[in-house]
Amino acid sequence: MSSWGQISFMNSSSPVMFFIESVYDWVMIVLMIVVSSVFYMMAALSQVSGLNRSLISAEKLEIVWTVLPVIALVTLAFPSLHCLYLLDEVSSPMVSMKAIGHQWFWSYELMDWGSISFNSYLKNESMMPRLLASEMVPLPSKVEIRLITTSTDVIHSWSVPSLGVKLDAIPGRLNQTLIYSHKVGPTYGQCSEICGSLHSFMPIGINFMPADLFLSWVKVQ
Repeated sequence: MSSWGQISFMNSSSPVMFFIESVYDWVMIVLMIVVSSVFYMMAALSQVSGLNRSLISAEKLEIVWTVLPVIALVTLAFPSLHCLYLLDEVSSPMVSMKAIGHQWFWSYELMDWGSISFNSYLKNESMMPRLLASEMVPLPSKVEIRLITTSTDVIHSWSVPSLGVKLDAIPGRLNQTLIYSHKVGPTYGQCSEICGSLHSFMPIGINFMPADLFLSWVKVQ
């Protein structure tokens, strides 16, 4: 969970979020190299007066300052595209969950067990305002889960940062993605699409548990 004053990512609970953090770190490394090089050249050239005053053309220099940015962009493009397609990939999920956005609460359906559905509201007595949900969604850990989102009124967005998931819930449309957690325990999120006056009162709570405990919970429902 995030804390006050935190400026970095939340601790990752899924391989997707870990890969997003890796791409972000690589982008920052390339950015710092580029910025440092530019400032170094500006500082070095400012100390020399009249340098290259008679320079008319320099083909080698033009090739260098064209090739280097291309190399930098390519090194950024490949991991970014890999991450983009990784976010859209839905292979062979073992569990399917449907999240339905309302003004201003979430409804959940475990689609493999049609009789299991419930609503999740803001927990009024929460010590962490707007973060704790009245109903935590139980899901198995270390299992691929298909998340399907839709809405009954306006556009919402089902977002859990520690899982690297942000999926819009649009009226009349079904969106899907894959979620996976290698950790056991609660994780939290919120609606991240402005959907009305109580937009910030739509928390998301998930309780990941071992698969055998999840199946035991399903049997008693």
